[in-house]
Amino acid sequence: MRRACVIGDPISHSRSPLVHGFWLAELGLDGFYGREHVTGDRLADFINGLGDHGYRGCNVTLPHKEAAFRLVEEATELSRGLEAVNTIWLAEDGRLHGDNTDVHGFIANLDQQAPGWRIATRTALVLGAGGSARAIVMALTICGIERIIIANRSPERAAALAADQPCPIDAIGLDQLAEVLPQVDLLVNTTSLGMMGQPRHTFHLDRLKPSALVTDIVYVPLETELLREARLRGHATVGGLGMLLHQAVPGFEHWFGRRPLVTSALYRHVAADIAASLA
Repeated sequence: MRRACVIGDPISHSRSPLVHGFWLAELGLDGFYGREHVTGDRLADFINGLGDHGYRGCNVTLPHKEAAFRLVEEATELSRGLEAVNTIWLAEDGRLHGDNTDVHGFIANLDQQAPGWRIATRTALVLGAGGSARAIVMALTICGIERIIIANRSPERAAALAADQPCPIDAIGLDQLAEVLPQVDLLVNTTSLGMMGQPRHTFHLDRLKPSALVTDIVYVPLETELLREARLRGHATVGGLGMLLHQAVPGFEHWFGRRPLVTSALYRHVAADIAASLA
């Protein structure tokens, strides 16, 4: 039996076992995917001993993505650019390989839910300047978006992230949002604002152009206050659950040897679990 897992601290909230368990059953594969609570002081021993634990690989979630990058022996160009990995697998020669599939997940989610978004987007606004924002900025750069703006509560953090990119990117504070919203074709929230148990956003969308697409990487709840407000204003919206599902595809293929599909049945399966947890 091929075995894989997701590691993090905490980890009990992870929906990854639901996703991979669905695919294992759908494809009729003899495999197992579980959770492992791994604290920072155990991370190196766990990753270096993946094979000894019986695992072919693992997903890595907060707060270990950057530390895990430094532990793999072979990293993809994408993960080297982000200096973070979320997917690890043992190659046939026993070497640890790492990749960051968040970029793939973000792009594939928008491609599936909002076809044509690349052509329609000249200016993209990214809210936040953390690790997730770094991945989203890279995704937008790969897709050839002409202008990218990073807005963060701390303008200095936004400027630091912008300065670390290979192409010119604008950096602003949240107090400048009203000035740029009329120019924005795609608004992406990469912060925890709107996540269950976290504060909601405090800015207004009234200056956002009607044709703008709004997306959020948060998926609990499935529709954040930002997405709800945008939808009620008539904007097209894309939730964060699809990004979670799509970023899981490459890892499953590495560990279990088949490339799964992100289908409406999988979406309903995971969405139902999220809705039940919030009831």
